[in-house]
Amino acid sequence: MKKIEELNESKLPIVKIDKSLGKYRDKVLFKEKVEKANETLKSVGLPKALQKSKA
Repeated sequence: MKKIEELNESKLPIVKIDKSLGKYRDKVLFKEKVEKANETLKSVGLPKALQKSKA
């Protein structure tokens, strides 16, 4: 186990993921919001910072 000082200086967050959330992996929980977001992305597109570079 790391000491508290080491954890406080760490650049990475410490996150523990609950295994019981796996049942939601393949389910769309907010269908309407996902559809609206997809429509917005089709019309507006991604910001330049998030677009994949074409190399």
